[in-house]
Amino acid sequence: MNLTSSRKAYFSINAILAGVILFIMGYSAFYSPDEDKYPVPCIHEKITGEPCPSCGMSHAFSLIVRGRIDEAHDWNSVSLRIFSFFVIQLVMRVALGIWILTGGRHIRQVAIADAVLSSAMTLFAFYPFLRALWLTLFR
Repeated sequence: MNLTSSRKAYFSINAILAGVILFIMGYSAFYSPDEDKYPVPCIHEKITGEPCPSCGMSHAFSLIVRGRIDEAHDWNSVSLRIFSFFVIQLVMRVALGIWILTGGRHIRQVAIADAVLSSAMTLFAFYPFLRALWLTLFR
């Protein structure tokens, strides 16, 4: 199929985002929450000794992948919200990639709608972190 440059660019962006999300999901599935040997430590906690709003997120994601939702909530109360965001985004990226490859029309309008919807979803999903940052900055 001959894709125009805008279609190629939009397809590439969707493919890259889907790859990043799959990497996150794979990381969560690979590391066992029972062994607690995650290679990426919380820098904030190491420096300050205090947990940050995202502390426990890797552990929680590993628990969610295994269906242990209540335990995940105990590790980080917003983990399911963030994980759901990534799952929805993965489905969107795959669906949009298929749509592009099958000759979907109105690429510009779809890309704008995607950007607006994804931005709103991002603000909703990550609002607890933004709120924590704002409270810290404006005390």
